[in-house]
Amino acid sequence: PTMIDRVIGVAKAYTTRVGEGPFPTETDGKIGELLCDRGAEFGTTTGRKRRCGWFDAVIGRYAVRINGMDCLAITKLDVLDELEEIKVCVAYEIDGQRCDDFPSSSRRFAKMRPIYKTLPGWKQSTADCRSLEDLPRQALDYLKFLAELMEVPIAIVSLGASRDQTIIVEDPIHGPKRALLQANGTPVGMMNVE
Repeated sequence: PTMIDRVIGVAKAYTTRVGEGPFPTETDGKIGELLCDRGAEFGTTTGRKRRCGWFDAVIGRYAVRINGMDCLAITKLDVLDELEEIKVCVAYEIDGQRCDDFPSSSRRFAKMRPIYKTLPGWKQSTADCRSLEDLPRQALDYLKFLAELMEVPIAIVSLGASRDQTIIVEDPIHGPKRALLQANGTPVGMMNVE
């Protein structure tokens, strides 16, 4: 681990799961179908439909911490383009108590209920955006909110399957550390945080 300069985490703009097991933010019905269809969430080998749900920042924050991530690449932001509103799981509730951290046992995790923050959707295509400035304000607000919750800057945003549908906020390998957030968590535009 001492030879690794940067750890780049990759996360979808929503959450998916393959197979059985607890999935607190899983959505069924119309939203689940939309995420599955627009995100092409089908197993490559089996063709089996993946389970889809809202972004789970509790799991995300846990992954950032245990893997020592320096920045994130958020993929499939365009999948959310048609939604009126977008939910983000900011904490869990178990037995009437708020839980901000990922539980230590699968039995406890299975009992968790998501606590959501609801953000407005942007209801327009992001597929042709090539910079943060091109994104709808609500999409940029969504990314800033994820970066704040995950406590790590977002370096890359993917808006489709094509290579040119990618916004490089910073070069995650060679560039200076740039973020969508100030060190104190205040949302701003791009800025240096070294």
